Amino acid sequence: MADRVFTVLDLINLDLKEHNSLNLRCIGGRKGLGRLIDIPDLNRPMGAIMGFFEDFAYQRIQLFGRGEAAYLRQLENEGRTDTITQMFSHSMPCCIFTHNHSPHHNFFEIAEQAQCPILQTDLGSADFSARIMRILSRIFSPRQVVHGVLAEVYGLGILIQGDSGVGKSETALELIHRGHRLVADDVVEINCIYGNTLMGAGANKIIGHHMEIRGPGIINITHLFGVRAIRDRKEVQLVVELEEWDSDKNYDRLGAEDHTIELLGVNIPKLTIPVKPGRNIPIIIETAAMNERLKSMGYHSAREFNKNILKWIESDAARSVFFGQDDII
Repeated sequence: MADRVFTVLDLINLDLKEHNSLNLRCIGGRKGLGRLIDIPDLNRPMGAIMGFFEDFAYQRIQLFGRGEAAYLRQLENEGRTDTITQMFSHSMPCCIFTHNHSPHHNFFEIAEQAQCPILQTDLGSADFSARIMRILSRIFSPRQVVHGVLAEVYGLGILIQGDSGVGKSETALELIHRGHRLVADDVVEINCIYGNTLMGAGANKIIGHHMEIRGPGIINITHLFGVRAIRDRKEVQLVVELEEWDSDKNYDRLGAEDHTIELLGVNIPKLTIPVKPGRNIPIIIETAAMNERLKSMGYHSAREFNKNILKWIESDAARSVFFGQDDII
């Protein structure tokens, strides 16, 4: 189930561009545009229009392709509308016709009486199905709003978190100066896609690529640095926690142990960076991003270092034992 209300009208009004565009238009049943879409899935209703209603998935969006449209023409020629009437007795969200197909006038009349929206697209069934499933999976995905800054560093999506005033926005600003990109500042909305991928974006599109810097105040990253310095969405692949340096705390100096944080049921690598005067946090984050990419390719620097140290200790101990022995001969 969705965590927010989503209607057929919302589906038509989605601001989608290029390869995501659904090219939808309403050709009938406009009174039903307020119907809710509760399930992010499609149903091909060939069985229903043939009169087989057992396990009819009427709660889903009904997709009519070439096969369904051809069978509807056959029903029109035979003057049969009983199965169509029975189909519309179920509360379907909407019916969508692909390939610019349009049903016969009897179909429209029954749909109007049932107040079920009839939509049309010029896309083919396979292409439309792939697009709408990708869109619905994002809309209906579990989501969480977190406090922090999301930036893309060397192609890696890094969520920078920490207490207020620790320097999250200032760190992100320096990263932008160094050629990296801002996704969102202060409030980040994270969606779990396909159960294992976390996509982050600004929670508010109006203030999305603005940043609050103590001193100058609110700045517009797009106007100051251009469109190259921003992006709308990015997968969250690393969480960096900034915290004030605590001299009594023992910080991990080797990095041999991998730490993770759970967001929406997905474990994401986490790195804690202590902040104090003289530490160049943006450069540390850049290094962490490159190191994380090395880990994803199977190379773990800290573990390799430990392994080499152990080999050196073992070989040195073996030499000491060998050369320390008395000459028996």
